[in-house]
Amino acid sequence: MKRNNSQKKFISLRLFLCIAAILALACVTAPRASAAGESACATSPQNRQFDFWLGDWDVTYPGASSVSHSKVSLALDKCMIVEQWDGGKGHSGENVFAYSADDKTWHGMFVDNEGRVHVFSGKVASGSAEFEGTSRGPNGESVSNRIRVIRLSADKVEQTWEKSSDNGATWAVVFRGEYSRKGS
Repeated sequence: MKRNNSQKKFISLRLFLCIAAILALACVTAPRASAAGESACATSPQNRQFDFWLGDWDVTYPGASSVSHSKVSLALDKCMIVEQWDGGKGHSGENVFAYSADDKTWHGMFVDNEGRVHVFSGKVASGSAEFEGTSRGPNGESVSNRIRVIRLSADKVEQTWEKSSDNGATWAVVFRGEYSRKGS
């Protein structure tokens, strides 16, 4: 049975809301770490591994006619990293990432205003992050996705998004953006 676009968007929205609710519930019920009232996430070294990406950024990438913008911030008592981006020309979205102490893995989700939703898991260490997840291509085929965020310097970060339609045997770069911290 084929689904129309509005059904796909509704299902994507429900998936996004479900994952957001699970992350929110996990953060609300997480034990508090210190007498000062900081959450366990605020003081956990694992949760702080991705903080190099926090800030306001200008993003440039090949083929872009103008600079895009990104704001990366903490949410839910510092348990979740949220990227809000505006690619220009009406295209925008959000990425959310959180570390799970339960399975010792980082998890992420990408959502844009064109109805795309991708769910990832991965690892973050020493100024680099890598996430992988699968999605469906336009004809229903399985597509592997890999996102890397690498700190180049205190004021520069590079993000690449690669896709593979042959189970990871070969990868094609679909986005490579250089993030420059605003005001640097």
